[in-house]
Amino acid sequence: MNPVFVSMIAVAGLLFAGSALAVDMPAVGKAKCGSCHAVDKKVVGPAFIEVSRKYKADKKAASTIAASINKGGSFGWKFGSMPAKGLGATDADIKVMSEFIAGLAK
Repeated sequence: MNPVFVSMIAVAGLLFAGSALAVDMPAVGKAKCGSCHAVDKKVVGPAFIEVSRKYKADKKAASTIAASINKGGSFGWKFGSMPAKGLGATDADIKVMSEFIAGLAK
């Protein structure tokens, strides 16, 4: 096979794979959640995509996630414990983030 053709296929595959989770966290998430969470990888706490997958079948996923953020805790994840309201997130911040997280697995 032609090496240029193989390279083009490889680059196209990388571009497609990279865009699969090319979702940017809302600004409030970066400020309040980003030191412990990322969209697609575990940092201190679980990746948001994993949280979304956990609640994918829950019709009230966003409100379930919001309640967990408000309450704080470990939620069955093996990382320690998240403080209530994270780093001082407001109710509006929590609403934005819980809806964002719940929508990732869809």
